[in-house]
Amino acid sequence: MHEYLRQILDYRPACEQEEQDRKLMLQYLELFPDTIGTRQCEIAHMTASSLIFNRDRGKLLMVYHNIYQSWSWTGGHADGETDLLMTAVREAREETGLQAVRPIREEAQSLDILPVWGHFKRGSFVSSHQHLNLTYFLEADEEAELRVKEDENSAVAWIALEELREKVTEREMMPVYGKMIERMLRGIT
Repeated sequence: MHEYLRQILDYRPACEQEEQDRKLMLQYLELFPDTIGTRQCEIAHMTASSLIFNRDRGKLLMVYHNIYQSWSWTGGHADGETDLLMTAVREAREETGLQAVRPIREEAQSLDILPVWGHFKRGSFVSSHQHLNLTYFLEADEEAELRVKEDENSAVAWIALEELREKVTEREMMPVYGKMIERMLRGIT
């Protein structure tokens, strides 16, 4: 059994959206067991994201995403990695330059199927598809040195939670971020 299958099976949906997305994710895994963890499955594939909080939980470390032209969480494709927490940590380090980033908890904190509309990446067209995404809560030092990953983002910054709605222009992501921030603030981690 792939580790991400165990992570999805162990995940306890917190709302109807997550129940339905979990059900559909399991169907995708059944249909594409050998390729769902890689981009070879062009219809849908496994991804992992993270919300990186500062110590007092009042700020998120976000990147300005070049494709979406919006402040965004960190994350990316599993690309064969079966432990999605490790994918989320790897992507957080790559996209922010942070070396010291740690999970607040090792369990996924959100489960979502996210549409990705057709776009150009590195000179090639990528057709619309689905990201089967698990999200993790990470923590980092607000004073740590940050670095832009120029092929993916054009800025990295700590953003106060109350400023997030002004900064995130990718409208469909605010409900996703909102449900996770609420979980963090309510202590459901």
